[in-house]
Amino acid sequence: MNDPARPESGGARPASGRRELAYAVLLCLAGAGLALWAATRPWVRDVGVLPALDEGRTGAQLLPWLPALALVGLAGGGAVLATRGRLRRVLGGLLALLGLSLAAGGGYGLVAEIGDQVSRQWPALTLAGGVLAAAGGLITGLRGTRWPVMGARYERGSRQPVETAGPIQGAGTVAAWDALDRGEDPTVR
Repeated sequence: MNDPARPESGGARPASGRRELAYAVLLCLAGAGLALWAATRPWVRDVGVLPALDEGRTGAQLLPWLPALALVGLAGGGAVLATRGRLRRVLGGLLALLGLSLAAGGGYGLVAEIGDQVSRQWPALTLAGGVLAAAGGLITGLRGTRWPVMGARYERGSRQPVETAGPIQGAGTVAAWDALDRGEDPTVR
């Protein structure tokens, strides 16, 4: 009698969709941000003969594509909010692949022989960030078509009339600019 797919009070489903959307976006942003931060930390210390020659190489120097992928992940996490339907599903799949690529870079840093003194914590954090971003992308790909979308007022070619505040409307905007050029306030008439 009480079908959970069709709640009597319209508040149960939309709140759940918004919550899932927020979790997926936060997972993508947190994962990509963590991977970007960890990739800029020193993964390897190459100790020279003299202590002054102690040079560290970051994950970004070892794997130059890591920070670029992490930045794309950050942008993609924000793009989830602006997309809908099939495009959101495709974006989720791309974010999942991107997160797996970040995780692969972190995994490579954990197992590869890349220098004298390897710090394992930064590649591990890169791997964890990649897994978080992949989880956010996977959730978006699977459930993103059910989530709420931005309102029609943000879309190009919206058929909703634009309401303007104040006495200047329609063709009077030229007069408003002329008033501004004279140093007058066109909203006070």
